[in-house]
Amino acid sequence: MNPRLSRLMPYPFEKLAALKAGISPPPDREPISLSIGEPRHAAPDFIFEAFAKHQDRLGNYPKALGLPELREAAAGWLQRRYRLPDGMVDPDTQVPPVNGTREALFAFVQAAVDPAGSPLVLMPNPCYQIYEGGALLAGAEPGYLDTVDANGFLPDLDRVSEDRWDRCQILFLCSPGNPTGAVMDLDYLRHAIELADRHDFLIASDECYADIYLDDDSPPPGLLEACARLGRTGAERCIVFHSLSKRSNVPGLRSGFVAGDARVMADYRLYRTYHGCAVPEAVQLASVPAWNDEAHVRRNRVLYQEKYAAAMPILESVLDARRPPASFYVWAGVPGSDQPGSDEKFARDLFAAENVTVLPGSYLSRPGPDGDPGSGRVRLSLVAEVDACVDAARRIKRFVENAS
Repeated sequence: MNPRLSRLMPYPFEKLAALKAGISPPPDREPISLSIGEPRHAAPDFIFEAFAKHQDRLGNYPKALGLPELREAAAGWLQRRYRLPDGMVDPDTQVPPVNGTREALFAFVQAAVDPAGSPLVLMPNPCYQIYEGGALLAGAEPGYLDTVDANGFLPDLDRVSEDRWDRCQILFLCSPGNPTGAVMDLDYLRHAIELADRHDFLIASDECYADIYLDDDSPPPGLLEACARLGRTGAERCIVFHSLSKRSNVPGLRSGFVAGDARVMADYRLYRTYHGCAVPEAVQLASVPAWNDEAHVRRNRVLYQEKYAAAMPILESVLDARRPPASFYVWAGVPGSDQPGSDEKFARDLFAAENVTVLPGSYLSRPGPDGDPGSGRVRLSLVAEVDACVDAARRIKRFVENAS
């Protein structure tokens, strides 16, 4: 077997299952899970209708390039969402469909990393663990950029040494961020692009939460938008990843796309031809109306805005928590956060006392010279219905008050 497999860390939810093993929460309290970022809102009916209409296409082998209808819908959405110039994204060469961003992010690293020498893949810390796993299995060293309160929960690019930038082959960005909900502004993205030009690396921007934001007048900017403002209509060295999982509440559909630098996309499509993960045509055709419709996305945002408005005053009264600008997460400091293992203890004891499941922050992060940026925090995913999120917040408040 590939010896690199031994370097993979247990996935956060494996560790969470082990943490909860043997605990019997109160049976009189319905379980509420705030641990996994799995949207629970109703998906629009037109997605299911389109899938049912095209079930006969399951008899066809899909092509890696994808159907023109989907590529055109994705390119059109990018142009509208980020106010890109006409023709900046060519649906024929720059927008391959993928089976959700998780598959795409992992596959991209395998295609992009040159294992010769000492390749480095930089990523936020904490982050979505697929960045790390992709780097390890591609033969690269993962480099962790702490996202802490002092830097707005964004990676501090200026703390990276010149020699590490020179080794860097891929810089992962995530905006809106997981687990923090932090948003990178255009100046931040421009700075990242300038560094990529200077040191010749690729930027892989995970933007799967792009349409979940709490101020309708301030949609989070994206990497291609920053390219356009710089006049880089070829999106050189810049790749973005998008998905319908969060936007349209269909995580099981496994439908997304990758877009950006046409030269890079040509090599990525070649890799995917052999990778064998082409998106089924019925899924592609069900995805077309989802990228073309904004009404269901606006309704989705309203539900998240309602949940934050109702739950945050309760959570803020007992946790070091604040409403983020985007995503559906709360990245909360727990009481006694300066004590080792406080996030695990909080999650375990909360489950035992209140039947509410949250994710310890240290399960998403890695310790470094400045400590572990996930230690003493928990990630709360406000994905349940409004009443359930409020109930969970009240249970958390009761738990903290009873423990003090």
